Amino acid sequence: MKSKIISALKIVLPLGFGVFLIWLFYDALCEDQKKDLFAAFGKANYFWVFIALSFAFLSHVSRAYRWRYLLKPMGYKINFWNAYHALMIGYIVNIVFPRAGEASRAGVLSKTENVPFQKGFGTIVAERAVDVVMLGIVSLIALALQYDKIDLFQHKIATFNEGMSTCGNGAVFSILGMVVKYAIIAGVIGVVVLTVFKKSFRTKIVNFVKGLFEGIFSIFKTDQKIPFIGHTLFVWLMYVANFTVCLYALDSTANLGWDAVLAGFVAGTLGMILVQGGIGVYPAFVGLILTIYLASPEYSGILPDALAIGWINWTSQTILMIVLGLISLALNGKNVKFDKNEPLTETESENS
Repeated sequence: MKSKIISALKIVLPLGFGVFLIWLFYDALCEDQKKDLFAAFGKANYFWVFIALSFAFLSHVSRAYRWRYLLKPMGYKINFWNAYHALMIGYIVNIVFPRAGEASRAGVLSKTENVPFQKGFGTIVAERAVDVVMLGIVSLIALALQYDKIDLFQHKIATFNEGMSTCGNGAVFSILGMVVKYAIIAGVIGVVVLTVFKKSFRTKIVNFVKGLFEGIFSIFKTDQKIPFIGHTLFVWLMYVANFTVCLYALDSTANLGWDAVLAGFVAGTLGMILVQGGIGVYPAFVGLILTIYLASPEYSGILPDALAIGWINWTSQTILMIVLGLISLALNGKNVKFDKNEPLTETESENS
């Protein structure tokens, strides 16, 4: 009974938090803004949304293919579909269990391809490091295009935060931030204590770290660096294309320049990082930044159309990930291997 309650809480709490964030930002709107928001949804051209989703799908395919380049130096020749299904299952797990997607992705691959969990997880860490670099590059480009607007950005964000605090929401975010911070600290302390006082746990940690670093450094060992870089650029090009095309869903955002596009894209990406899945935060961040380009500097809120674009983009991408993730979840069980998958020999690796 206790285990069932814990399992239920693992599902209910993240979903409840997501619903709370949605309510938080929706409640900050006045009645007229809420009406305008739904009106924006009603007048959206969903042809462009479907085109944007095709770019999102291509980014998933390319990311799965790129992952195989990091696993090969360790001697594992991975089937593309097993890598793709593991990736999509990781995405859907992230929606339900925040921050668990990367671990589940490595876990799924360990079942279908018998790649040790720590090695698979290490390659995912390496991927994330590359993504951080790419986000930094895009952010610098966005900054260079609108260096003169930095003061305006700061003023807009400060005004928005002040408005949130007036509604009492600022205190809520401070409390949530403190809870997350201390939960991470407590987890780290727990691992350190177990490592020091329990030998068996210490041995597991050492072996895990060795495999983890082997996966991380696989990025330097791959003999397919050019294809890896090519897929990385393609993945991020598709990300930007997805965001750009989605802007055409509304007439009011269709003619925004590249400065607005990249600024909105970076803001949305940061929202996805700060809150797993970006639920509630992604639309608010995108809406806040796009409002700077659509309204006068004195405007203190978020324009309904700007917020609507954030919601349309987030909702469509989330639905796509859920659908693709469920399909992968259904198909993945057929690919589980029960025999040990030994690393490729040098000759096999050269011929693959």
